[in-house]
Amino acid sequence: MLQQTIQRLPAQELAAPLIVTNEEHRFLVAEQMRQIGSEARIILEPEGRNTAPSLALAALDLVQRGMPDATMVVLAADHEIKDTGHFQQRLWQAIDAAQAGDLVTFGVVPEYAATGYGYIRGAQRPTSGVDTECYRIAEFREKPDQQTAQAYLASGEYYWNSGMFVLRADSYISALQEHCPLVYETCSAAIRNTQQDLDFVRIDNEAFLNSPNISVDHAVMEYTSKGAMIPLEAGWSDLGSWASLWQLNDKDEQQNVVEGDVLLEQTSGSFIHAGHKLVATLGVKDLVIVDTADALLVADKESAQDVKGLVTQLEAQQREERLHHREVMRPWGKYDSIAVGDRYHVKRITVNPGASLSLQRHQFRAEHWVIVKGIAEVRCGDRTLRLGEDQSTYIPVGEVHKLTNPGDVPLELIEVQTGSYVGEDDIIRLEDCYGRD
Repeated sequence: MLQQTIQRLPAQELAAPLIVTNEEHRFLVAEQMRQIGSEARIILEPEGRNTAPSLALAALDLVQRGMPDATMVVLAADHEIKDTGHFQQRLWQAIDAAQAGDLVTFGVVPEYAATGYGYIRGAQRPTSGVDTECYRIAEFREKPDQQTAQAYLASGEYYWNSGMFVLRADSYISALQEHCPLVYETCSAAIRNTQQDLDFVRIDNEAFLNSPNISVDHAVMEYTSKGAMIPLEAGWSDLGSWASLWQLNDKDEQQNVVEGDVLLEQTSGSFIHAGHKLVATLGVKDLVIVDTADALLVADKESAQDVKGLVTQLEAQQREERLHHREVMRPWGKYDSIAVGDRYHVKRITVNPGASLSLQRHQFRAEHWVIVKGIAEVRCGDRTLRLGEDQSTYIPVGEVHKLTNPGDVPLELIEVQTGSYVGEDDIIRLEDCYGRD
């Protein structure tokens, strides 16, 4: 979806994307960009602080690089837009309005009385100097109950709040200084002394964490006199919940949406995703069932958007699932944790062509490597080995070693770690081409 968000833009007329993401996602984002040949600039947040600080980092970065009047097209990576042509047409209209000084958002013409979206009421007073259907914003409304949503739909005055914006960097910064100065001050301090780390831009984490956790709407758009809205009818959906995926996808005769290996009996109105095993349902209705390698979610479809309560519990219990998937991206490729137990950890490792793991050693674990596909060049102590498919090697505890893929296809191997401790922090890096400690 991140790739689709970028690819639906008129790339020949826009600059390379600037992506603001969590530090834990940096290798995943970089790999997604590498796959589509995008030279993105990636700013890393140590922790999410909502959209107002994220957008502040991007705007201040542009100013710092001498582009204060750059027009920013601000998009989230979890949106579906079916009619790309209409979206691009409206996008150019929004760019015209933004270049004239407006802070523009898109108001999606509602298709039904949605309770999962916020709403915008547009005033019937067009913005000045822009030849398009672009209205001043009368008010923002939070997610309504069903009765209120029906009233919004019947009035014809309300639009879904898309969360997409088009605005100049200097216009947004001026609005922040006026309406939410603490976000401006903390983000200015955070980006004043950035550090380039490979494809990534690292900010002052301590300064950024002092920023309020606040959205663009609450920080700026609800107060500014320059807020503007352009109606959008492009088949837009915010895929921020499983229920919205059910709403979007094709359904069977019993109104089920099914993905993967699924058996249904007396089941209706449900979204069922089987990621890694057979999922069978019997006598259920209006459920969301999502099986992944990380966890299993079973929820009432009407409650699925309240998943934040479960996330809060994960955070309170400091569960690793809130930060890491079973499959973890690294700058050299990725690994999939197949099995973990007392004194052992089994991984399936994929190394990109020409990439290398760091020169390293471990204090507490030994490693056994079995090559599944491709060619591996292994440095183990004073020896250098070249291994092909079905060949293996052993790395003793404390031995200095390095793994390289010298071939032109991905290298795949099974790694079996054994020892008194098999945590990810048992790595002493001696050399690393990716700048990691």
